[in-house]
Amino acid sequence: MTATGMPTTEHPPHDTAACIDGVLRARRSVRAYRPDPVPLDTVRDILHAASSAPSNSNTQPWRVHVLLGERKQALSRAVAAAFEDGSLPASTHFPDPLPAVFGERQAEFARRYYDGLGIARDDAPARARQTLRNFHFFDAPVGLVFTIDARLTRHSWLDLGLFVQSVMLAARARGLDTCPQVSFARFHPVIAERLALSADELVACGMSLGIADHEAPVNQVSTPRQSLDAFVRVHD
Repeated sequence: MTATGMPTTEHPPHDTAACIDGVLRARRSVRAYRPDPVPLDTVRDILHAASSAPSNSNTQPWRVHVLLGERKQALSRAVAAAFEDGSLPASTHFPDPLPAVFGERQAEFARRYYDGLGIARDDAPARARQTLRNFHFFDAPVGLVFTIDARLTRHSWLDLGLFVQSVMLAARARGLDTCPQVSFARFHPVIAERLALSADELVACGMSLGIADHEAPVNQVSTPRQSLDAFVRVHD
């Protein structure tokens, strides 16, 4: 820091890079949690740290609803009921058809995910039961719902994504685990009623937050990443 309290432009020490890289690589989408509570002060610390995320013209377009205890359970019951009765339109967070390269990755994830749970490809009831666990935040003690002003464009949604990622990294740096869940977006009408969202407030995703149950088979599932050559082009 300078004498005025402003950050300097000096490069951080090498061990800082190693620490950040470690947090990035340690973050995983965890789908089974221990019942250990997470103090609200810790949740607030995570969200405060994440609020340093960048946004276009500093618009900071994110809002977060923190759900604990009975309020979390009540929302989960309502969303689960809507899922089971099929009263809402199907999810549209992917185009139809999904471009082949992305469809292949999605199919590979599904294969690994359900194989890890011992659920057969044609066992639709078992798959539905597992999907239902999404709406109970995989039994995590904390549920988060992220919203954005519906009048904003996709560029502001990028800002929201940067904030959501920052939440996950801040949580991991504190020994906590997360799972971002776009599956909640389909149930905006149910969530809007339960959380008294404003007319312009749109559900973007949910998130489970807690301590991973490392013994659960679902948390043993690995999700490979593409090599740099698959997605990087160097122009020199």
